[in-house]
Amino acid sequence: MAKIVCVLYDDPEGGHPTNYPRDGVPRIERYPDGQTTPTPKAIDFTPGEMLGDVSGALGLRKYCEKNGHQLVVTSDKDGANSTLDRELHDAEVVISQPFWPAYMTAERFARAPKLKLIITAGIGSDHTDLDAAVRHGVTVAEVTYSNSISVAEHVVMMILALVRNYLPSHEWVRRGGWNIADCAQRAYDIEGMHIGTVAAGRIGSAVHRRLKAFDVKLHYTDRHRLPAQVEQELGLTFHPDTASMVPVCDVVSINCPLHPETLNLFDERMIARMKRGAYLVNTARAQIVDRDAVVRALQSGQLAGYAGDVWYPQPPPKDHPWRTMPHEGMTPHTSGTTLSAQARYAAGTREILECYFEGRPIRDEYLIVRDGKLAGAGAHSYSVR
Repeated sequence: MAKIVCVLYDDPEGGHPTNYPRDGVPRIERYPDGQTTPTPKAIDFTPGEMLGDVSGALGLRKYCEKNGHQLVVTSDKDGANSTLDRELHDAEVVISQPFWPAYMTAERFARAPKLKLIITAGIGSDHTDLDAAVRHGVTVAEVTYSNSISVAEHVVMMILALVRNYLPSHEWVRRGGWNIADCAQRAYDIEGMHIGTVAAGRIGSAVHRRLKAFDVKLHYTDRHRLPAQVEQELGLTFHPDTASMVPVCDVVSINCPLHPETLNLFDERMIARMKRGAYLVNTARAQIVDRDAVVRALQSGQLAGYAGDVWYPQPPPKDHPWRTMPHEGMTPHTSGTTLSAQARYAAGTREILECYFEGRPIRDEYLIVRDGKLAGAGAHSYSVR
């Protein structure tokens, strides 16, 4: 029997849902690159249900009970006496989500001598100290691609919301107003704008494909340049680094992983290189930008808007300045946890657990760390010290 500690976000304020606006979600069998969606032997949930909260438990309760595993599900993950910390001493598996991350620090690794596997239910494993995972021989896996398209759709939504001044316009209606001039004074078309992505992996490339229809000029930078055929098909202009790309862009979307090379990439100097009145969208990780530099840039007008779906820490304190800064389009970390995405990342988590407990190989594209080194998707996306 193994102990599995699963850290998930709290149930809705009104309680775990008993009914839903729609009767299901479209069935998707393959992602755009041909990779198959998760293929566990079985699932114990109905796609379209809430799975990412504590009561949903990623649909794992029946599986764990049937196989004799102890499943501990909690949202209490921070502080010296958190449930997560109390349960780590004999945990073999820790599961969490990017939206409500269990920050697996070196200190927590030291308190978890039986830990063998860490799973991210979703994509992005930077909340795990990968150096510590390498040193301790702990396997780290994530459900690659499970919510990439979900995030890409969110990026496009945020770009349009910022540039078209949607949120303030909507607020005028809610307040009973009809203030067209107040709405229009900050509203533009994205047609003809130059839009760049920092990274062109699964999310960045999906953003490109969705924006192409808007007749914009597309740019990107990535340490892995795309094939010439793809650049030509999408009309992409490659830049060798972020610093050379941002001066030409009206909108910049951050879609790269957080690792030592991208930490605080968008600091005061990088933001100063951007066009005055550019827009910055960040659905990657909050620590890729300098928190206070973003606030100052919005106040000065260097940035016309900032939309972010990621914060640090998560959840952020109530007095976090991004909650009240001007011209923002912030959301809690929801871009990758739609009910559609939850069905995929819950199934992928089940698939990883089945492989682990049955001694079968975990898909290479799901692996971040294995056998004391970066592996699979991790070797492509991350670096360790």
